[in-house]
Amino acid sequence: MSDQFTRVASLQDLRTRKLMCVKPQGLRIALAYIDGKVFAIDDLCSHEDASLSKGSLHGECIKCPLHGSRFDLNTGAALDEPADEAVKTYPVRVEGEHILVRI
Repeated sequence: MSDQFTRVASLQDLRTRKLMCVKPQGLRIALAYIDGKVFAIDDLCSHEDASLSKGSLHGECIKCPLHGSRFDLNTGAALDEPADEAVKTYPVRVEGEHILVRI
């Protein structure tokens, strides 16, 4: 696993949107901003490849827009059916106004 962090977005953009998809190194990663904290999680739902960044935030969970499965932003765990597989989470660092994710 790489220890390299990649700059993926500006904190100001994420503060405004709360949820967004970034595509570093060919991956699709959803960024979420909740109470000053930034989370990074695979953007595609493990159930049917819906974009989680098009979903909604509920506490520290993200809800899939297609069938309503929720995923824990800290662990990636699927909390509701029909999804039953976790999605990957990524370590995040914020440096000034830059969001960096370890791929």
